[in-house]
Amino acid sequence: MSDRVLLVDDDLSIRETFEHHLGRSGYEVRTAAGGEEALAIAPEFAPGLVITDVRMPGMDGLELLRRLRSGGEDLDVAVITAHDDMRSAIAAMQAGAYDYLVKPLDLDRIDAMVRRCFRERSLRRRVHHLAGEAAEAFGLESLVGHDARMIEIYKLIGVLTGNRATVLIRGETGTGKELIARAIHFNAPQAAEPFIAVNCTALTETLLESELFGHVRGAFTGAVASRKGCFELAGAGTIFLDEIGDTGLDLQAKLLRVLESHEFYPVGGELSRRTEARVIAATHRPLEEYVRSGRFREDLYFRLKVVEIAVPPLRARRGDIPALIERLLDRIGRELHRRIDGVSEDALRMLVAYEWPGNVRELENTLTHAAVLSRGPVISEDSLSLGPRLFAGAGTDASAPEGSLDAVEWSHVERVLRQTGGNKRQAARILGISRPRLDRIISRRGSGVTDRD
Repeated sequence: MSDRVLLVDDDLSIRETFEHHLGRSGYEVRTAAGGEEALAIAPEFAPGLVITDVRMPGMDGLELLRRLRSGGEDLDVAVITAHDDMRSAIAAMQAGAYDYLVKPLDLDRIDAMVRRCFRERSLRRRVHHLAGEAAEAFGLESLVGHDARMIEIYKLIGVLTGNRATVLIRGETGTGKELIARAIHFNAPQAAEPFIAVNCTALTETLLESELFGHVRGAFTGAVASRKGCFELAGAGTIFLDEIGDTGLDLQAKLLRVLESHEFYPVGGELSRRTEARVIAATHRPLEEYVRSGRFREDLYFRLKVVEIAVPPLRARRGDIPALIERLLDRIGRELHRRIDGVSEDALRMLVAYEWPGNVRELENTLTHAAVLSRGPVISEDSLSLGPRLFAGAGTDASAPEGSLDAVEWSHVERVLRQTGGNKRQAARILGISRPRLDRIISRRGSGVTDRD
């Protein structure tokens, strides 16, 4: 569909001239001789831009502007008039006019205004589309699980979207702390504002301070120009401070000032700046121990944990793993542009039993690796590469001294054999050893493992 323009003017010659010219420029144009006629045309024609004269018999252009804007239609209104006075210009812009133009108008000026309007409308639609994608990607529906602790987290997210409280998210690496922070942001009224994630371990202390607060020109070597920091760029959005426990005491003092006064100083700056950004912090560190040892400020700790969310590790909610696998494979399939129907029963048993020290992030990486290697649409246990890790419920060998190399080796072999149901071929593949070597280990231990290939 072409961009549509509705021209409203009581002068027939102007209507005909503009209709002909804009039509030749590729726009779909309709005209109206007055405000009432324009209101009747607009719902069916659905213009993106209305260009209206101000002084017309009956309803004037400013009243038409107000009526169109109050109707909630997605359109812009430009006002043209032969009377260049400040009062009508202010009134038009206050009523939401896109532009205010004074007659006589040349066609080049009209062309420039119309092109600018539709270019900006296209950008706005793109921004709204991306915001919608972000909200979908990081909304509550992106969080998977029916574990009671996850249900409580969902409830807490719902409460936090209605206020601006500072949040501290605790949990092991890979549990999805940033995903929870994004869910809070993108379900709040400020969802259209920026969400800025900062990894506090990725930069040195000096660079991290500049990243957060910005700097002025000449603040340090290489600062050839002033630069805004994340707290300024975030506007009324959200700053996510990942791994806050790894920051130094000097930076902690400056973060405390932001939380207490909503003010900060750029590096090298003498004038403070304000921020309306919400702070959500995350860590896998034991902050209470850090406070006792003097590595983390106690006052900052309490400022951060106005609301605390504890994310359980994946091994503590194994019942959620099948649903997570389904959700992750759906996304992995789209990214790899291939069909993935799911995992086999044996593969599912292995995935559920695995300890997942890297949590959901490790699960996703494992499934991606398996999807790449798998030749069919169903991922089998042969495609999984879990490495020499522990599985839940595995036994230990009491015949060898605890901690000996022999005992550790057999303990791991036995775990894998239990996991594979005694399938030696599969166990050897997981262990990364040959089948004869596995047979020798089993023979040496005198195990009653049943042969199964």
